[in-house]
Amino acid sequence: MPNLVDMSATMSCTHQGQIMPTGSAPSARVSLGGQPALKGTAPVYSIAGCAFTTPDGTPKPCTTAQWTVNATRVLIEGMPALLSSSTGITIGPLGVQGTPSVMVSQVRVTGQ
Repeated sequence: MPNLVDMSATMSCTHQGQIMPTGSAPSARVSLGGQPALKGTAPVYSIAGCAFTTPDGTPKPCTTAQWTVNATRVLIEGMPALLSSSTGITIGPLGVQGTPSVMVSQVRVTGQ
């Protein structure tokens, strides 16, 4: 069973940019091991350090991530929880540029 994701998780885009939760993504009420749990359907996750370039060498980094498949049985503040197995898209100047992934997350709390 996949793990629920909290603020201490390491997430990245296809090009190794770091994904960071913003806005309402971290829960104000639910914590996992002292870290705020993350909601998968939060409006936006920002990306920093994406190394994507076009074939001519022009940088076109991923700037945001949207998680599209999240928990179906675990809600955080009425929204589906972000899971280590959640899938989504990363967006940049060229539109959809890749997929986000959770590289490291807490391991004590699981869900579906």
